Amino acid sequence: MKKQIVRLFLLASISLLFSCGGEVLPKPKGMLRLSYPSPKYTELELPCPYSFEKNDFSELKAPKRNRRCWYDLEYSKMRATLYLSYYRVHNNLDSLLRDAQNLTQEHFIKADGIKPKEYVDADKKIYGMIYEVSGDAASPSQFYVTDSLKHFLVGSIYFKVKPNYDSILPAANYLRNDIMHLMETLQWKD
Repeated sequence: MKKQIVRLFLLASISLLFSCGGEVLPKPKGMLRLSYPSPKYTELELPCPYSFEKNDFSELKAPKRNRRCWYDLEYSKMRATLYLSYYRVHNNLDSLLRDAQNLTQEHFIKADGIKPKEYVDADKKIYGMIYEVSGDAASPSQFYVTDSLKHFLVGSIYFKVKPNYDSILPAANYLRNDIMHLMETLQWKD
């Protein structure tokens, strides 16, 4: 019995000795890969003084605010919403511009920075600004467009999650491209 235990011990020792061959490496950290479908756009005909193309990945919803020509574009798979608010300009362009800019500045407390980008399409009479907000702010992108005479449209992206800039950055970039497409395809109706 003692010989069997010794043989078993020797066999186990030899097999352990020869089985330790390769170098042990730590497992690399995994990175979350977020991928979204290539955007496909469809023109929206709204009962409003404006129209634009929306991404088919989003769903148009009339908001609960009961305001004419205020809409929400919901990106349910991203848990994000683009809120659109339309205003008629009646000698109040200064206050509308100030309100839109103040809305962006409210995010400055949590933001690492706010990068404004001017948008002008003189042929279609569309003048505006898009703001890229970096950091853990509630809204990573906001914009406004106007013709300076009759129409003013403002929009903001909000996520239904706690803001973590690194985590939402791929979605924020995707949605910022949708906002740019909205601005480029916007048409005023008279």
